[in-house]
Amino acid sequence: MNQEKIKRINELYHKSKQEGLTDAEKAEQQQLRTEYRMSIINNLSANLDNVRIKNPDGSLSNLEPKRH
Repeated sequence: MNQEKIKRINELYHKSKQEGLTDAEKAEQQQLRTEYRMSIINNLSANLDNVRIKNPDGSLSNLEPKRH
């Protein structure tokens, strides 16, 4: 997520607290927040894909998804 979008999220937040948002601005805010959350989730997922577990014998294993 780029800095302009984060700046816009903050602008809309402050405007909502001061004077309120139009319906179009509310929709824009919701869309930007969704994009931000998805960006965080994707970054976390990518980081977890790179996690390795060191076994007692010194070998490395990939972190496997938890099964329920």
